Amino acid sequence: MRSKYLRFICRFAAAGLVFAAGAAAAAPAVTADNGKIPDTIAQRVAACVVCHGKEGRAGSDGYYPRIAGKPAGYLYNQLINFRDGKRTYPVMTAMLENMSDAYLREIAQYFSEQHPPYPEPQAAQSNPAELERGRRLVHDGDKAKGIPACVACHSAKMTGTAPAIPGLIGLPRDYLLGQIGAWKIGTRHAAQPDCMADIVKKMSAEDISAAAAWLSEQRVPADASPAPAITAKLPLECGKLAP
Repeated sequence: MRSKYLRFICRFAAAGLVFAAGAAAAAPAVTADNGKIPDTIAQRVAACVVCHGKEGRAGSDGYYPRIAGKPAGYLYNQLINFRDGKRTYPVMTAMLENMSDAYLREIAQYFSEQHPPYPEPQAAQSNPAELERGRRLVHDGDKAKGIPACVACHSAKMTGTAPAIPGLIGLPRDYLLGQIGAWKIGTRHAAQPDCMADIVKKMSAEDISAAAAWLSEQRVPADASPAPAITAKLPLECGKLAP
């Protein structure tokens, strides 16, 4: 079972199931009166929604995540990480390599202000024992392994924390497996100290599968806004949690 999950995780992580924009731009909107393409931020991010879905609500294939409503600081940090090589996906790197910090911040701000409805959670794919293990990891962590609870950083409702910690619900299981797996095999990095990498190293393949399963099956609350900034000490020191 362990080798099965590790192969599954590595396959998705290596396939680049990451925060990614479309390689091709959407069809440009043309004004009826003069035939010109409007120079708006919504038009300029048209390439992003090819993969990330209308308003950034997520692709239908489970590979491209929801970016709508994520904290602007988090989105900005991820754009920087793709541009500068901390996250690896050739399409994203090619699209971002010549963009300035200021422009990436503008893109991040735009998507953080989009709030389309969330889809229904995925149908159950796991047995009750695995889901209970996932619930415990999310809410309590595993002290014996030194794994902190996910809610300690990502907020009690798992909708993220301002200004730079993302929400973890409303995402497909495959995407969650891919991202956690990318940290596990060392193909995803964040600013040092990379707290997520430290945490994931302590998680078994079964732990990763359980957490992803439980998160993907949760209904997103009516108010899915990120929680206010954390004032208490975090379980681990994390690099660049501020934009």
